[in-house]
Amino acid sequence: MTPDDVRAAAEQLVEFHDRFAPLFGKSQAQDHSHTYLKGLMCCPERKSIEPIALCVGDGQVSGLQKFIGVAPWAYEDVQAEAQALFADQFAPAATAGPIGVVGVVDESAFAKKGTKSAGVARQHNGRLGKEDNCQVGVFLIGVAPGGVALLDHQLYLHQSWYEGQTAAGRREEAHIPEGQVFQTKPEIAATLIRNVAVVGAVTLDWITADEAYGRDGEFLDEMDLLGQRYVAETPKNTTVWTEDPAGCVPAYSGRGQPPKRPTRESVASVATLAADLPEGAWQRLQVREGAVGPLVFEFAAVRVWAVRHRKPGPPIWVLIRRSLEATPEVKYYVSNGEAATPLSVMALVACTRHQVEDFFEDTKGYLGLAQYETRSWVGWHHHMTLVGLAHLFVSVTRLRLKKKSRA
Repeated sequence: MTPDDVRAAAEQLVEFHDRFAPLFGKSQAQDHSHTYLKGLMCCPERKSIEPIALCVGDGQVSGLQKFIGVAPWAYEDVQAEAQALFADQFAPAATAGPIGVVGVVDESAFAKKGTKSAGVARQHNGRLGKEDNCQVGVFLIGVAPGGVALLDHQLYLHQSWYEGQTAAGRREEAHIPEGQVFQTKPEIAATLIRNVAVVGAVTLDWITADEAYGRDGEFLDEMDLLGQRYVAETPKNTTVWTEDPAGCVPAYSGRGQPPKRPTRESVASVATLAADLPEGAWQRLQVREGAVGPLVFEFAAVRVWAVRHRKPGPPIWVLIRRSLEATPEVKYYVSNGEAATPLSVMALVACTRHQVEDFFEDTKGYLGLAQYETRSWVGWHHHMTLVGLAHLFVSVTRLRLKKKSRA
């Protein structure tokens, strides 16, 4: 960026913040929100409340702490406006692309000490690849050709927060809303997607997620009910019907009750399905530009019928991706895309997940996503919302500079 670009960005931040400022309430809260945004982007080292207040604010550490931890501004309203801005700035260009806007569901863990922070527990930390004392959030990221944005998020409350005689008091101490019931991560993801549909600013053409969601029948059922297309990774032992289950019901022998259930002779795992494919079933497709050139995989897709809750499910696609190494890495996906959906479209949707990895790398590395010090439920959501806004501003600035460069 040139000096002129930096000055322009500073002016743009004021205009950007003006769009959201009324949602934070009184003028003091609006000032705190502007300070926090600046601090997330400008503080050279740790981006927690005290350094932000002292580095770019007016030194009111306690005021900024209250703004994040207990202030009554509704982060849901701020997220809704962020969705509207994403729809204004990024969604239009996506309509010309083959896959439109993709919503990527992913989770991220935040290592914590002690037992007081909302939702903290011994649970899987994906970054470390093992169990750790941490909080876990579920995130819905919007992906369009021009940039990505945080559309919504929710903290996962581990089952232990609902077990035992002290659980209610523990939730009260962390300021968890009284009506907040236990939800699995796929249930949270379905809620986030449903909420985006209710707000209506962003239309998600596709959803993609890792196998924790692709193997969850209730999550996939909810996507079908919403009319939401998906391409979701699934484990290699996922089973499907290779023939229409309706045609696999044995003929009536004339004795006893007529058979109603299909036999499972045509049920196979997705790994078996892939292994039996002829070489002609595979296509090499470039999914994006990589660090050292075009990134190419081989893909195949087979139309099958889902096994859902141990019963016959709807017709779906099984998408298989394999790398080009001598010993290829193979990944499996299920999709409720229409029968006429091109293989290339499903392949591109499945491969958008790397942009969410970039989102977490950028927000944790440069915008302080993991550097919060609040313990409360609302504080966690306030911080994540403001980091999402900071990232959205950076994305808008990048898009503006690209347009300037092309001009």
